[in-house]
Amino acid sequence: MSRLLLLFCVCISAIPAIADDKPNVLLISIDDLNDWVGCLGGHPQALTPNIDRLTESGVLFGNAHCQSPVCNPSRASMMTGRYPHTTGIYFLSPDLKQAPALEGVLTLPEVFAANGYKTMASGKIFHGGDKRFFQEYHRSGGFGRKLKEKISQPHGHPLWDWGAIPVTDDEMSDMVCAKWAANKLEKTHDQPFFMGVGFYRPHVPMYTPPKWFDMHPREKIQLPLVRDDDRDDLSLYAIDLTNLMHVSPTHQWVTEAGQWEHAVQAYLASVTFADHCVGLVLDALESSQYADNTIVVLFSDHGFHLGEKQRWAKRSLWEDGTRVPLVISSPGFDGGQRTDRPAELIDVFPTLLELAGLPNDPSQEGQSLVPLMKDPNKAWEHPAITTFGLGNVAIRSTRYRFIEYVDGSREFYDLSKDPHEWTNLAANPEYAELIAQHAAFLPKDQQPILEGESTGHNAYKAAAENLTR
Repeated sequence: MSRLLLLFCVCISAIPAIADDKPNVLLISIDDLNDWVGCLGGHPQALTPNIDRLTESGVLFGNAHCQSPVCNPSRASMMTGRYPHTTGIYFLSPDLKQAPALEGVLTLPEVFAANGYKTMASGKIFHGGDKRFFQEYHRSGGFGRKLKEKISQPHGHPLWDWGAIPVTDDEMSDMVCAKWAANKLEKTHDQPFFMGVGFYRPHVPMYTPPKWFDMHPREKIQLPLVRDDDRDDLSLYAIDLTNLMHVSPTHQWVTEAGQWEHAVQAYLASVTFADHCVGLVLDALESSQYADNTIVVLFSDHGFHLGEKQRWAKRSLWEDGTRVPLVISSPGFDGGQRTDRPAELIDVFPTLLELAGLPNDPSQEGQSLVPLMKDPNKAWEHPAITTFGLGNVAIRSTRYRFIEYVDGSREFYDLSKDPHEWTNLAANPEYAELIAQHAAFLPKDQQPILEGESTGHNAYKAAAENLTR
C-alpha cells in the first residue's frame, strides 16, 4: 500500500460517523400498563399481539420495575437517571424542574438533542409539559373525550370511570398519536431522530369504542385471584398507605356495585386498543427507510391493581404496583430473548446512551442493560429499587421482593412459590439471611419529600397520622 493511500485510510478512520450512521431511537410509552400483556402472562385474556411481536425482534425484560408507582416520579426518574430518593420527587408533584437536585440536569431527549439528534414527540412521555423537552411536540388530545355523565362510577374523581363510548378509533387521542408517528416515519429526516410516542390508555378513564369491549365479552371475563385474608399478615401502615386518601374506588364499592367484571373488561379493552396503536407505529417503522437502524424501547411507567390486595389503581410497593413491560429492540442484537434478571426504568437512559454510542454519564444511578441484552442469564447484582414516599422502599431481586416501611414494618415474598404475594415471610427466621441481603440495598441517604399537593402527599400524611392515634 502506498504511503498516500495509507494516509488516506488513516484519515478516513479518524472521521466521526456521519449523522446517517447514528441509530434512531423510537421510545414508546403506555400509561398505567401492568403485566397484563401476552408475553408477560399477567392475565390469560390479555390480547397484545403487537407488543408480543416486538419481543420477537428484541429483548423482553420480564422482571422490570418502576422506581415509583406513580406517573410523575416514575417518569422524572427515568428521564433524568436519578432515583426518587435522590431527587425528593416521590409523588405527582412537584414538577422535575422544581427539584433543586435536578438543577442543570439534562433529560433523556435533551441529551440526544445535544448530540445531534432531532427530537420530537406526541402524547405522554413526561408527566406534564413535554413541549419543554422536545424540539418538536405534537398534542394528541390527552385523556380524550370528557362525558357529561360518568358511565360506571357516578361519584369520585372525574377521571375514574370506565365503559364503551360512541366514538370511532380515529377520535381517540391515542390513534391521533399513532398516526402522527406513522406520518413522521414516512418522511425523510436530515438528522438521526429521537421520537417519543406516548399512549394514554389504559389509564383511566378506561374508555374505548365498543368494538374493543366486544373482543373481551363481559360474561366471559376472568377476575384476578384475590384472597379475603390476603392482608392479614400486613402492617396497619402498609394497608393505610395504599388505601387512605386515595381517589380510586374502594374494592368494596367495586364489588358491591357489580362493576368488577366490567372494570376488568374495560382495562383489557383499553390495553388491546393501546396495543393496536402500537402496531400502527411498528408497521410504519418496518415499512420505512429506518427499519434497520432504529432502536425501539417500549415501556410502561408503573403497574396497576384491579382488585389484587383488595385495592385499585397504582401507588403500592407490591408486584402489581411496580412491575412493568419493558422491551428493547436494537440493531445488532438477537431478538426473541427474555431475561428475568431485575431491570429498572432508570436503566433505560444509560442503556440508550451505550446503544447509540454516546458518552456515558457517571452521575446517573441506573445500569446499562446492554450486558443482559448480550447474555440474558448473566449474573446480575443490581436489584430493582422502588419507593413510595420517604422511608417506604421495595427491593426486587430475581426471585424475591423485600419491602420496608417508614414505621419499620417489613414484608418478604418468594415470587417463585408465591407469585401473588399472599404469604409474608418477614417474620420467618428461615429467611433472616436473605432478608438481610436484600435490606443491604436500602438507600442510605433519602431526600425529604419535596412539598406539593397530590394524592400521594395526602396518603403518606394520613398513614403517618394514623400510626399516632
